[in-house]
Amino acid sequence: MHPGQPQPQPQPYRPHPGPPPRPGWARKRVLLPGLFLTWFFGFALGTSGASGSAPGDGPAGSASPRPTATTTVTETASPDAEPAPTVTETKEVKVRTTVTVTAKAPAPQDAGPGAGGSASVHYGNCAEARRAGAAPVHRGEPGYGRHLDRDGDGVGCDT
Repeated sequence: MHPGQPQPQPQPYRPHPGPPPRPGWARKRVLLPGLFLTWFFGFALGTSGASGSAPGDGPAGSASPRPTATTTVTETASPDAEPAPTVTETKEVKVRTTVTVTAKAPAPQDAGPGAGGSASVHYGNCAEARRAGAAPVHRGEPGYGRHLDRDGDGVGCDT
C-alpha cells in the first residue's frame, strides 16, 4: 500500500438475519379473494332468501300470469301524395356554324405500292383527313404519314 491512501476497515461479523419480511402485496393475495368470496356468497344467500322472492312481490308461490299492454304505432304514406313541382327553365341560344371546304386531292398518276404517299398532299391530323374524305388512309396512298398510323398496321386514321 502507498502511504497516504486510506486503509480499508475490517467489517464486524453479523449473523444471517433470516428470511426477508413478506411484502404488503402478499397479504392482498389472500385477503382480496376472501373478501370477494364472502361478498359473492352473501349476495347469493341474500337473493334466495327464505320466501324465495324479492320484497314487495306478494306472498311466496303466488305467481300468476298478468296482462301486459303493448302499443304499436305504424304510420303509412297517404296514396294521395303529390310529387314536387318540376321547374324547367329554357334559354334561347343563337348558334353560328362555319363550314370549311377543302378540295379533294387529285388521284396520283403513278402511285405504286411502297411509294410512301405523295409529297403534295399532307394531313396534319386525322380530323383533317376525315374532313377531306380521305380517312382511312392506307400506306402508299397520298396523304399517308406515320403520325396518322398510331398502331403501325399500315392504316392511318382507322378509328
